Amino acid sequence: MCFLTPKRNAAADLIMNEKIAVGSDHAGFGLKLEIIKWLKENGVDFVEMGCMDGSSCDYPTVAEEVCKKIIDGTVSKAILICGTGIGISIAANKIKGIRAALCTDAYTAKYTRLHNDANVLCMGGRVTGPGVACEMVEVFLNTEFEGGRHQRRVDLISSLEK
Repeated sequence: MCFLTPKRNAAADLIMNEKIAVGSDHAGFGLKLEIIKWLKENGVDFVEMGCMDGSSCDYPTVAEEVCKKIIDGTVSKAILICGTGIGISIAANKIKGIRAALCTDAYTAKYTRLHNDANVLCMGGRVTGPGVACEMVEVFLNTEFEGGRHQRRVDLISSLEK
């Protein structure tokens, strides 16, 4: 159960101006439901993708479907969940233009946005509790990229895709 509610300030308005995608495989399905509940309670516009009932599915396929929504501009960011978050983050990072980060706490979720301009937050449904997960989602959606010296590094990462 997610207990966190966003702090209503200028930064919190970011989540109101974006549409995000949320996808999981079967191992992340339960946590995805908790995150979706939090998104609904906080008025975040989202599209649910991937496993829809806990049936077995392949995380690379879910990662591809979700990340294509970022690439085509349907959504601005995404949340991906598998058992550990490792496999789905590896799969997502194979897609040009995606910067997926496996995060384990609010600190890593904050700095992956501030310094890496990550557009996909990945987590493990079998290793991350719903309270921590919802806190990470809030921080990820409400943190803007700092740019500056970090832009050069993001550009270097993007150059690896060529």
